[in-house]
Amino acid sequence: MLQKLVQEAIDAQVSSGREKAVQVAVYRDGELIVDAVAGPATPSSLFYTWSMGKAMTATIVHRLAERGVFGYDTTIASVWPSFGAEGKEGVTLRQVLQHTAGVPGIGATTTIADVCDWDLICDRIAAGPLWWEPGTQVGYHAYTFGYILGELCRRATGKALGDLLREEIGAPLGVADDLWFGMPESPRARLVPLVDSPPPPGMSFELPPDSPMARAASAELWPTAALGNRSDVLGADLPAGGKMTARAIAKLYAALIGTVDGVRLLSPATVEAIGNDTFGGIDQVFGNRARFGLGFALGRLGGGPGDTSFGWGGMGGTFGYADPATGTAVAYCKNLQTMDFATATEIVELVNR
Repeated sequence: MLQKLVQEAIDAQVSSGREKAVQVAVYRDGELIVDAVAGPATPSSLFYTWSMGKAMTATIVHRLAERGVFGYDTTIASVWPSFGAEGKEGVTLRQVLQHTAGVPGIGATTTIADVCDWDLICDRIAAGPLWWEPGTQVGYHAYTFGYILGELCRRATGKALGDLLREEIGAPLGVADDLWFGMPESPRARLVPLVDSPPPPGMSFELPPDSPMARAASAELWPTAALGNRSDVLGADLPAGGKMTARAIAKLYAALIGTVDGVRLLSPATVEAIGNDTFGGIDQVFGNRARFGLGFALGRLGGGPGDTSFGWGGMGGTFGYADPATGTAVAYCKNLQTMDFATATEIVELVNR
């Protein structure tokens, strides 16, 4: 039984010291078949999973696009006029979703207080220059993905992205208290504090000041336990990341590719476009080979040729995805901040045996 196998695997991860607290949820064909937890956590504990939250942001955008609020070829500047400065007038929603917009940076001097100020960061992004001609290169828009899409949605609907998260995803799926961008005080009692793991021997985090990663954001914004546990960060709408339970984000993924409790979030045509409308190449910020669909990274951990999965990993080793071919949705949440996805990969491969 998969529940037993997953529980044994995460118990071993925690008992060996490779992890501290872990949640795993797996849906198959709309049914929750794994709901496992290990370490000092419960199934209802909340985890700050960083970029796993991009799945929430992308889903909101797709739902609004399906209703005609805007289209994938809508220019951001047509809804947010000041964004068109410095040659950005032609940047489209499609390019932002695919990380080809050429606007990956929030600035090397940006502080933690700055990223908690929505209007300040949006004004800086709007005034900033392009890094490359939109649609010609790919580069992970780690922070700007959330601000650009969030401001587009806010201007198009008059609602903050946190409110749209509750209306478009949380309420329909019955998980409104389990998916968050900015969190009020009450649910923070359920948060599992993040814990840093020691860096591998010999690894340095010093970046040359002219490197793309250093230009994109200051070193103090690198995801760490200290950053993720801050009260101001927890309370801020940072929709390039998210706080969640594994059950809730797995349910979201399951409702993208099928019906869960009578709810389907996206049409089959939109899901097909997520996996087929793609752009890949060498990431102009991080230097790795990258491939993105509409709002999601493509492929699962351990996947190979023919893999139809799409999802998001989070800095620190968390991961979530949906696979339309198998009807499977998986979420792996944890609090120990590691530099790899080794433990998540173990569970994903176990699910896909």
